[in-house]
Amino acid sequence: MNTELFISRRLFFDKGNKKLLSQRIIRIALTGIALGLAVMIVSVAVVTGFKKEVRNKVIGFGSHIQIINYDSNSSYETQPVSEEQPFLATVKQIPGINYLQPFATKPGMIKTDDYIQGIVFKGVDENYTWDFFAKNLLEGTIPYINDSARTNQILISAEISRLLQLKINDKAIFYFLNENELMPRMLQLEVCGIYHTGFEEFDKLFILGDLKQIQRLNDWKDDQITGFEVVVSDFNQIEKIEQEIRSTIIQFRDKDAEILRTESITRMYPQIFDWLSILDMNVWVILILMVMVASFNMVSGLLVLILERASMIGVLKAMGTTGWSIRKIFVYLSVFLTGRGMLWGNVIGIVIVVLQNQFHIIHLDPATYYVEYVPMNFSLLHLLLLNVGTIVITSAMLIVPSWLISKISPDKSMRFD
Repeated sequence: MNTELFISRRLFFDKGNKKLLSQRIIRIALTGIALGLAVMIVSVAVVTGFKKEVRNKVIGFGSHIQIINYDSNSSYETQPVSEEQPFLATVKQIPGINYLQPFATKPGMIKTDDYIQGIVFKGVDENYTWDFFAKNLLEGTIPYINDSARTNQILISAEISRLLQLKINDKAIFYFLNENELMPRMLQLEVCGIYHTGFEEFDKLFILGDLKQIQRLNDWKDDQITGFEVVVSDFNQIEKIEQEIRSTIIQFRDKDAEILRTESITRMYPQIFDWLSILDMNVWVILILMVMVASFNMVSGLLVLILERASMIGVLKAMGTTGWSIRKIFVYLSVFLTGRGMLWGNVIGIVIVVLQNQFHIIHLDPATYYVEYVPMNFSLLHLLLLNVGTIVITSAMLIVPSWLISKISPDKSMRFD
């Protein structure tokens, strides 16, 4: 039988303790622990949810990895590559790759009677995966693209629709300028759908339509495209998968074919992903501060408990109980009390996360934060790690102040009582 654990449980459930002064101090300490843990849960949920939401939106517009012509620069005006590549079958078999799809981009301008707006026309084929845009579709339909005739249907954002006063089934004139051509090429396209992601930086830029329209504008052959988009299952494996793709491309490269290169989404938009990485430091600062506050709260509570139970400590020492056993009693008691505070902290934190996810109570400016409300990512793993980390660190810090027990003399404490 664990005697120390037994005594600590009796002390924890003793209803007579409610009249002691230490209980009021401990309530304050437990309130601090509960609020601290709730803040940590919400902080981790906000940071991970925000990073996930922004990351998914960037990937939705550009995929995880792109395979493009080596001569293509950072602009959306690109050099063509052949759609028939010998490495495609092998790349598709690389573990972690979900799918691969061709695409093309062409910068231009859209013009109505009253407005002009710069855009990027992204062309896709009939096998394009529309999941991201279908999820963010406000009205209308996804463009119908087949493998034979060109379609004039396009998908535009709500931002472009608002700026240019375009609605479903409206037609607009697009202007595209090719190198070595003085006059822009005109293309009339029809709006079939309107999407809204809340990522204004991209919403104001991208329209989506038939890849064959870009081939026609650039005088490309039927098998020429800007490149391939590669979508992977695990964002954290991008670098590893990109290296495997690059090795496969080199292995199958023909000396007479164009030189290809890979480009990950993190290198295409470094300013966004560097900004997201800074958020990790912020959440670590919050976690460290909250754990320190919780630990010092319980240290102060433990000291009061020890002083208030000095006579009990004297009796236990007189009966031959070792100092370490008595210290364990008070550490166990402090852990029980900390657990009670953590229970309320979990309830408060989880309720806040659930309410925000369901009702979007806290809103943000999408022009600044890329999202319209504070996204929260609830993870059982993060919840478990926060609870385990808090209880372990707090318990470890309680061992030091429990050393005060060894200074209590049995004869003096019993005489005083």
